Amino acid sequence: MIEFSHIRKHWPAVKLITRMDKPIGTYLLLWPTFWALFVAAQGFPGWHLFIVFAVGVFVMRSAGCVINDIADRKVDGQVKRTNQRPLVSGLMTTKQALILFFGLISIALMLVFSLSWKSIYLSVVALALAASYPFMKRFTHFPQVVLGAAFSWGMIMAFAEVQQQIPPIAWLLFFANLLWTIAYDTMYAMVDKDDDIRIGVKSTAIVFGRFDKVIIGFLQLITIMLLVKVGQISQFNMFYYFGISIAAGLFFYQQDLIKDRERDKCFKAFLNNHYGLLIVLIAIIIQYYS
Repeated sequence: MIEFSHIRKHWPAVKLITRMDKPIGTYLLLWPTFWALFVAAQGFPGWHLFIVFAVGVFVMRSAGCVINDIADRKVDGQVKRTNQRPLVSGLMTTKQALILFFGLISIALMLVFSLSWKSIYLSVVALALAASYPFMKRFTHFPQVVLGAAFSWGMIMAFAEVQQQIPPIAWLLFFANLLWTIAYDTMYAMVDKDDDIRIGVKSTAIVFGRFDKVIIGFLQLITIMLLVKVGQISQFNMFYYFGISIAAGLFFYQQDLIKDRERDKCFKAFLNNHYGLLIVLIAIIIQYYS
């Protein structure tokens, strides 16, 4: 049995390595998952699914952060933004991090086993994406695509669980969020671009080069178009399109922030995306209660 004193002793390291002090990643994963749940159920999906998917997002995001730090433990010390992470500072050992990772995955599996067999099968893909993403930056300049798929796969699971099928609208939402994720994670990668080039880590911010802002803008445009198509198929009303317009306005604001590629402003642009995702969720919910 785990002693509470033992948990208390290691809690600061657990909090840091799972990013509990930085919930932005949870928000970026949670809001689109709720898009899918509400659209699939055409309203509130019920407390069981709401809680399972909400807790599942938190647990999987935490597990993703842990495996990311394990994968990057030898390079994080060379990057200003990450040189105080627990595995670099010695606050936690790699063995402890691995135990924590498998503990979180065990919790996620318990949650999944309360769902249907379709969701259980699909969860294998979710786990593979979450576990492989941190290593992709060593092999491809497009790790953001893998992250986008990982952050969007819960949407596919939501439709499979609620409707016992994966209709076309599920894939529209999936690709809208995937492209949105690539856009905002490229902004995030722009923050570390100089460090990444120096240590040999790959990213879309590097491969896009001087066209980074244009490509981000193109991804944002396609995202809006896909969300408009979702509204047309679902026959949503003006409130939804008003929400999409606000999200588009935030994209313009983000473009202004990243225009000079300044680190702090690129990071601010990245953080701003959580508001856009939340606004789309609110717009979707309004459809079923207006």
